[in-house]
Amino acid sequence: MGLQKHFKAFHDTIKLGRKDVSYASAREKDDSIKEAIKRSFKENGHPVIDDFIQGSLAVHTGIKSRDTDFDIDRAIIIDSADAPESPIEPKRRIKEVLENRGFSNVRIKKPCVTADYKALDLHIDFPVYKRSGAEYSLAVGKAGSSDGNKEWASADPKGLESWIKDDSFYTGSKRDKHDQFRRLVRYVKRWRDHQFSQDVARKIYSIGLTVMIKECFSPCFDDNGKPCDATALSQTLSNILSRGYFAQQLEDGRYKVNVRLPVNPWRDIFSGSSVNTGTQLFNKLSRLKTKLDQALAEEDEVKQCRILNQMFGDEFEVPTQSSESRASKAAFATAGYVGTSQGA
Repeated sequence: MGLQKHFKAFHDTIKLGRKDVSYASAREKDDSIKEAIKRSFKENGHPVIDDFIQGSLAVHTGIKSRDTDFDIDRAIIIDSADAPESPIEPKRRIKEVLENRGFSNVRIKKPCVTADYKALDLHIDFPVYKRSGAEYSLAVGKAGSSDGNKEWASADPKGLESWIKDDSFYTGSKRDKHDQFRRLVRYVKRWRDHQFSQDVARKIYSIGLTVMIKECFSPCFDDNGKPCDATALSQTLSNILSRGYFAQQLEDGRYKVNVRLPVNPWRDIFSGSSVNTGTQLFNKLSRLKTKLDQALAEEDEVKQCRILNQMFGDEFEVPTQSSESRASKAAFATAGYVGTSQGA
């Protein structure tokens, strides 16, 4: 259990939930912007019928950003009967609202509208969907996209969230195993942020990592039912590396990564990623697996944490001495005290 307590401390340091106190100001800004968007949409004839948080906050795998930015991914839903023909029109409405409310770097990207609010270290994404019954279509396209590059594309945001949250196929303690899965996702996302340049890390999508970990998750608990996150992560990485996500290119031996969404539209999450990104991801995942195994084979707690600190960064703290050393010194000090008393 010595190493597990360090993983727990690391997890508690990096995890982020929507109800966290540090997130309060960002949450208030999100709520305010949401209401402004609703007013704008209603005035323009396509009222918002629903909205929801999606992404890591929705599935409880959020981590605190290393640059202190908070990320919010909020879906805006309109009725298909009221939706404009052009998927760009409602995205322009959101862009106007964000610019009027002091956001900077507001852009209509292909899947969403994105912007920053520097005063609160807030980054926000607004995807727009139209809904007919239980069927969703995502507004796809940039501001200047041609007709062939913009559409209302079939999507299943709620299905994806349900798939990630699903614990029905676990045996035994489902809650404990799903909690371990979520911790592993957080560990790997922090590892990505620490190991890759900002430009490359941006292309290693969190949803891609989450899908790989979910599909390859190998839970690990000791005989007393206590979690062993290091072993679980090592075994899960072994499954990821051998599952077929990485296709080696014959001409140069490098790798292309291919991870499909587990729900409609079943697309390759990394379809636009380069061979360079795939190769870096494969090689660094392999190195993480090797280092985890080295740490597990190491008996000294301090040395274990030094290895993992190299992988995850300074938030995985290295103790000044092992718990065994502290216990030994405490026992020695107690023995010395008793001996002195007897000698007197």
